[in-house]
Amino acid sequence: MNRLQKPAAQRPEKVLQFGEGNFLRGFVDWMLHRMNEQGQFNGQAVVVQPIDAGLTDLINEQNGMYTLLLRGIQNGETVDEAELITSIRRGINPYKDYKAFLNCALNPELRFIVSNTTEAGIVFQPEDLPTDSPPSSFPAKLTALLHKRFKAFHGDPAKALVILPCELIDRNGDQLKSIVYQYARKWKLGADFQQWLEHCHFLNTLVDRIVTGYPKEEIEALSARFGYVDRLFNTAEPFHLWVIEGDPELAKELPLTEAGLNVVWTRDMTPYRTRKVRILNGAHTMTVLAAYLAGKETVKECMDDELIAAYMQKGLFEEIIPTLDLPEEELKSYANSVLERFANPFIKHYLLSIALNSVSKYKTRVLPSLLEFVSRRQELPSVLCFSLAALLVFYRGERQGEAIALQDDAPHLEKFKQLWSEADGSPSSIDRLVEEALRHEPFWGQSLLEVKGLQAEVAAAVEAILGLGMRKAMEQALKRRR
Repeated sequence: MNRLQKPAAQRPEKVLQFGEGNFLRGFVDWMLHRMNEQGQFNGQAVVVQPIDAGLTDLINEQNGMYTLLLRGIQNGETVDEAELITSIRRGINPYKDYKAFLNCALNPELRFIVSNTTEAGIVFQPEDLPTDSPPSSFPAKLTALLHKRFKAFHGDPAKALVILPCELIDRNGDQLKSIVYQYARKWKLGADFQQWLEHCHFLNTLVDRIVTGYPKEEIEALSARFGYVDRLFNTAEPFHLWVIEGDPELAKELPLTEAGLNVVWTRDMTPYRTRKVRILNGAHTMTVLAAYLAGKETVKECMDDELIAAYMQKGLFEEIIPTLDLPEEELKSYANSVLERFANPFIKHYLLSIALNSVSKYKTRVLPSLLEFVSRRQELPSVLCFSLAALLVFYRGERQGEAIALQDDAPHLEKFKQLWSEADGSPSSIDRLVEEALRHEPFWGQSLLEVKGLQAEVAAAVEAILGLGMRKAMEQALKRRR
């Protein structure tokens, strides 16, 4: 018998989970499993399929069980470890059995709700009605469930829930709460219900783990390795981080840190979000365009290239970290974990995928570090400035004599097309191109000409890239003193 056909030990259904995809199964459900294995939680999740098509039937066929394979580099060592996850009790498709979904509200042991319905999932849809079976949006389904619970337990504050959205949007808990209240008002569910909602905790969270999902190209070899067929097989990197903004008292009910997991409960998650955006996302954005123009295709190739790795490290440790306010050792530790993640031999992360919408990414991920560096040091950060030059050259649409198939925001592409059409390669024309690009507020949200010396610095780097080629220009940039 396939080991997935034998039911796992059943525990109380303490978690209702909107989303049955790779990420939650490789992140939250893995954490629940770890707590259960250590005897610290004793609970399982009921998984709700948020859209009409999904994996609920397969989850039930496998009794909620699946294999999670963690692969990557951690603390300098290669990790390749598999675990059979048993933290899912059952799955529900509300499009086939809406009553079963609503009946979850009647469970007195239910305490937590988690979700990952993509960035587009937390949205108000005016056409959703309380009589729908089910409503289409995730917040509308959640509102219906919460109202059912409110009525079933006669407004008992002790039966309010802790809601932990994992969608990758800023202040996800605040946004979800606002939409639930919007439905409550539109559906005229009553002032008493809205007062009861105040006892529910809508927590803002930040999640961080690359979950690579079902290993389609390797599944035959992995099935032979483990001795069974798992149609829900999942893969992820070892690194994980969950930052939860909320009352630390709630952490006692969800003892994630006690289980040895990298979970931070805090009253203000802003520094952690800034750290992730500036270090993890910023390292990507400041490097990938220069690396791509230097002939690289994946992040792993960048880490294997001594020059590009040195460029990334200089930008991270000498220019980005000095602009952040968390303890320096904590920032350096996080940056080193980022470099290990980038070097993961099991993940192919293509540079052109990361390069999509690079102007907006530079504006949010790199530009704040550049401006803060200038403010604190009264000098220009050489790598961050060079990365801006690489961005301008990338949007010329050519790499080593071949055209780049650019896919981006159309107005940005049109502006770059116009700028490069007016540049003949002379120093004066490059200077004019850089001046116009830095002045163009739709790119950056402001004119960058006010940053002293930036135009000359970026223009010199653009000339070096065009004249010497990307690799020699990068070498030149690394040799320069800050």
